[in-house]
Amino acid sequence: MTDDDATALLRRMMTAAIAAADPATVLAAQLPEKPKGRCIVIGAGKSAAAMARALETAWPDVDVSGVVVTRYGHTVPTDRIKVLEAAHPVPDTAGLAAAREILKTAKAAGKDDLVLALISGGGSALLPLPVAPLTLDDKIRVNRLLLKSGMAIDDMNRVRRRLSLVKGGGLALAVQPARLVTLAISDVPGDDPAAIASGVTVPDPTAGEDLSHLVQKLGPDLPASARDILSAPAMDKPDFDVDYRLIATPKASLEAAAAVARGAGVTPVILGDALEGEARELGSFTAGIAASVAGNGQPAPAPAVLLSGGETTVSIGDGPAGRGGRNTEFLLSLAVALNGRPDIHALAVDTDGIDGTEDAAGAVIGPDTLARARALGLEPKTYLETHDSYSLFDVTGDLIRTGPTLTNVNDFRAVLVV
Repeated sequence: MTDDDATALLRRMMTAAIAAADPATVLAAQLPEKPKGRCIVIGAGKSAAAMARALETAWPDVDVSGVVVTRYGHTVPTDRIKVLEAAHPVPDTAGLAAAREILKTAKAAGKDDLVLALISGGGSALLPLPVAPLTLDDKIRVNRLLLKSGMAIDDMNRVRRRLSLVKGGGLALAVQPARLVTLAISDVPGDDPAAIASGVTVPDPTAGEDLSHLVQKLGPDLPASARDILSAPAMDKPDFDVDYRLIATPKASLEAAAAVARGAGVTPVILGDALEGEARELGSFTAGIAASVAGNGQPAPAPAVLLSGGETTVSIGDGPAGRGGRNTEFLLSLAVALNGRPDIHALAVDTDGIDGTEDAAGAVIGPDTLARARALGLEPKTYLETHDSYSLFDVTGDLIRTGPTLTNVNDFRAVLVV
């Protein structure tokens, strides 16, 4: 297999993984029975607009109305459902206004209405409705601290739920007594409904937990209002029944990519759909597995591809930080660890099309990546140390720019051993 063939195969697997989570093809299969009366739609996330359009297409003869919020640049035309846009990953005033309008819409549902909640990754930042006396500025400061902390996503969601009026089931409580059905695209390890968009339509399983240890992790820059709320004894929120349906998951996307690999005569090895930890550490760890495939035929003989999903972190700390996301940092760490091995290629992207806050989904590397970078005067190890992987891959031409994909099943990583 040539280098070009390897890169083309990696891109086909990526395309299949993203397509497996396309709301246009997966949403209709999970819809409940059509209501006799109104269907009121509420929702939030990077896929919210695409999901709204898919619902309108599936139910042309149903009285559908409502409002959803998505990230700037992720909207699509809809006829009956209003689409708002707001900032992600750091909330803004547009998100605050959207959260208020969505909550108002939820409260207006009657007992004979069906409420469909369209939820996907990014919904947490897009619905910033803080508990008093927390202000939006406080919430923005907390969000920035969370993104910088390297904290596990489960702990981040504990904080987000505690500080919100709509997360941790707040939106579901507003809908009662109407019937609520949630259709969700999972972007979290383990597909936990309480973690997807911080669980706006499910009970908060950590409502009674002491979160004072997380206050310490967030440090002295945590706003006093947030510190007080997180340190106070928690009050349990009411429990309620849940009709929660996953329409797309990281596991299904990995399986779609695996099918493409098998069709090309390559053995897929799915390492897991919920891998977490530091991106650079996972990169060096995965390099060791790939080297084992190449040298020992374990856990599978070449040609084979190591597939994984989940959400890694990049802990910046107090040192220098350039431009980059967790997928490009994973790849740069992988490339440095492999040190130009002639038989390994890799691709890693965020399936929403945006790796971190940059304009690329991720990147692709091959055996010549380090040599090409050094020929351009770039030292890969320095770029890795300064968390500047985007800049290196931008110069080498290895970034992958898909634009917004209008879905989100978190990261997709494929390491191909030929």
